[in-house]
Amino acid sequence: MFSLPPGSEIEVRFSCRTSLVTLVVLALWLQPSLVEAQNEAGDAQATAARIAAEGIAIGSPSGAGGDPQTSIAQPVFSAGRAAEVTTSFQPLLGAAGDPGGYRAFLERHGITFGLIAVAETYSDVRGGLRRGSTGLTLLDLDVDIDLETLAGWKGATAHATVYQIQGSGASRSRVGNLMTVSEIEALPASRLSELWLEQSLFDEQLFLRVGQLSADTEYMVSQTSILFTNGTFGWPAIFAANMTDGGPAYPLSAPTVRLKYVPTRELSFQASLIDGTPGGGNPRSGVDPQRRNPNGTRFPLSDPPLAIAEISYAYNVRPGDTGLPGTVTFGGWHRFGLVDALMPDPVSGFGRRVTGNSGIYGLIDQTIYQEPNDPNDGASVFLRASASPGDRNLVDFYLDGGIAYRGLFPGRSDDTLGFGVGVAHISPTARRLDAIAALQRSTPTPRRSVETLLEATYQAVLAPGIALQPTLQYVVHPGGGIANPRDPDGKRVRNATVFGLRAITRY
Repeated sequence: MFSLPPGSEIEVRFSCRTSLVTLVVLALWLQPSLVEAQNEAGDAQATAARIAAEGIAIGSPSGAGGDPQTSIAQPVFSAGRAAEVTTSFQPLLGAAGDPGGYRAFLERHGITFGLIAVAETYSDVRGGLRRGSTGLTLLDLDVDIDLETLAGWKGATAHATVYQIQGSGASRSRVGNLMTVSEIEALPASRLSELWLEQSLFDEQLFLRVGQLSADTEYMVSQTSILFTNGTFGWPAIFAANMTDGGPAYPLSAPTVRLKYVPTRELSFQASLIDGTPGGGNPRSGVDPQRRNPNGTRFPLSDPPLAIAEISYAYNVRPGDTGLPGTVTFGGWHRFGLVDALMPDPVSGFGRRVTGNSGIYGLIDQTIYQEPNDPNDGASVFLRASASPGDRNLVDFYLDGGIAYRGLFPGRSDDTLGFGVGVAHISPTARRLDAIAALQRSTPTPRRSVETLLEATYQAVLAPGIALQPTLQYVVHPGGGIANPRDPDGKRVRNATVFGLRAITRY
């Protein structure tokens, strides 16, 4: 029989124990790496599955304003009228999400609808007209009808939007600024916003749209800036300040004929002829246009028209294109008829009227970074500018810009973080009027110059169709530096700090 020499058993046991300890140490050392690798593999699979379900966003027709999406940071949600919001919390409800199957029945017949609810509160914690909190709610019902599916009318679609607005706005009652704190701020009302019919022609290259329309859904639209809650990042403050009745934008619309030509996927031309007084009646009466047209059912047709035209080019949107995607847009507007000049007649001292009003604008939306492992996440920037004649307008130059990042934090691919800045320059003529007023008064009167806005916001998507969005705004020289009517010494309205919280749901 074979036997080990004396002492060999101890050496064998020691060798086995050493090998066992070495294997255990090696396993413990490798375990975190293996777990990390498994987690990374799981994350990669989850990301791949999510992207497959989402599709590739860049180049898709889901860009805000109806153009191809070029902003990687376009948010999932926005209360802006130009946004293309399709997510819904219906799947979370299971069978209760479509009781009776009525929604599915309507969809089969070409009728789709979405109900967006926005609830928000803003607190002016420092400066402005007075400190305090305000609250707003908006119910937005959108109905789209494919008339080809419903009635065999090829290339025809119809659309309607109805609002129900409650609460009060921070700009009107707390801050006193030009760049409205909330894009949904409006007087309480139940209001018809849009009601139109569209016909596509020439193999869907030409689109004719007729009816009650809002221009802020299609003109001067940045896909990145719709993240922000301040109204100026949608319909810019220079338009709201200079156009009659604030222009055909939320909450007002106007009878419109719009023609859009899309010769290629990247290039589009559009122009609209709009009734120039969305509130109807006499805009010089001093009555708020929202009160002159309280429910949106007054359809003015006899006022001098407003014309808007725009050309837009989207680049690097096709699969295989090198370089990062972006959009450049140039446009302008002109209101016909007579408008009030700011400076009175030098001889009579009475107000005088001048012919027409106008403005030009341009913008760029540029993706600056796409995450290599997730083509739907990354950062985009935007820059917009506009100018108008200073002799008949409060604001003669406007500029805004910002940056947003979608999916910055791990596991939060649908969340978007952003920072934006807006600047509204008061025209020299308006400043001259301030100087004249100061000479005629015994108390000091400030002279307006520039209003500047800074906003930081984070949109957290909690579930399909549900989002929460805190925001912080800082307003420098509200109103451009207006006197505070509550201050007996006539001092300027102080710089304002405003905190806000918005909740958005869509069914």
